[in-house]
Amino acid sequence: MKVDMHFHLEEGPYSSRWLARTIEALKNTEEDNGEFVKHSKAWVEQLETRLNDRMKKGSFSEEWLDRYLKTGRKRGITHFGLVDHLYRFKECRPYYERHMLLDDSPVGRIQELWLNQVCVSSLDEFVTFVSKAKENRSDLLLGMEADYFQGGETELKQLLEGYDWDYVIGSVHFIDGWGFDNPDTKAKFEGMVPLAMYRKYFELLKQACRTGLFDFIGHPDNLKVFNFRPEREEELLPLYHEVAEEMIRSGVATEINTGLAYRYPVAESCPSPLFISVLSEHGVPLTSSSDSHFPDDIGSMLDAASTLALQNGYTEWAIFKNRRREMVPIK
Repeated sequence: MKVDMHFHLEEGPYSSRWLARTIEALKNTEEDNGEFVKHSKAWVEQLETRLNDRMKKGSFSEEWLDRYLKTGRKRGITHFGLVDHLYRFKECRPYYERHMLLDDSPVGRIQELWLNQVCVSSLDEFVTFVSKAKENRSDLLLGMEADYFQGGETELKQLLEGYDWDYVIGSVHFIDGWGFDNPDTKAKFEGMVPLAMYRKYFELLKQACRTGLFDFIGHPDNLKVFNFRPEREEELLPLYHEVAEEMIRSGVATEINTGLAYRYPVAESCPSPLFISVLSEHGVPLTSSSDSHFPDDIGSMLDAASTLALQNGYTEWAIFKNRRREMVPIK
């Protein structure tokens, strides 16, 4: 089976590039009924109508969601895990304000602007929309991608309580308050020692595993996003083993996330093939994810993810329903 346990309906900031990418996604997922000649004036006007409708209704709309599901089903996906980033919700902003670097430093100012740009939605609206959509879509699951911050465990637990999640993804996007995968702050990597930074990063991942808040850990070597890593990846092997051992002790799974492979400079899925071999050695359950943020990207490179998993001895993917893990065959 092909599963996509990690895709998003929207992500800011809302730049001209975001607008152009939204138009491209609409174009690429528009059903061709032969009514309009492609690239004709009437065709462009139809696309403009679709864009206006998308902007008016927002991302939490049946029409936008169905573009993901229809595209995904054509690509063979049988289980869809719809998530959003916790930082997109106004109810959760205080959590980020307490733990992000938002001071008057260059990075702090960039991150405050970023938070203002992306924190625009309502958590209740998201959950209500997906819960209703699930009623007539048996292949759809409700998840949340939540950032882990050391010392924020109690507050995060309170934010997540009261909702009927199928699963919660634990992600580490911040080290000492710095969002290391933000391209506008990547200059901060200059002068850093890779092995020391990976020790910090993986220590946060292990702490996230131990909280009991998460069903699986998202993109577990995301620190490599801008090609920041030791010259020899083998230097990270002891850390890979430590993380895998903690995942087993804590009863959490992880994912093969292809998002970095097709959207970021590193051009490699998370985790790396070497890291996957270590996860397999320890028996850590895996799921697969495209981490798509637009409907035409859903399922991207999941065939390659399946091949990689099979080569490393995996025969099943993990899926999650009502906070319980189930296993389905990869093939």
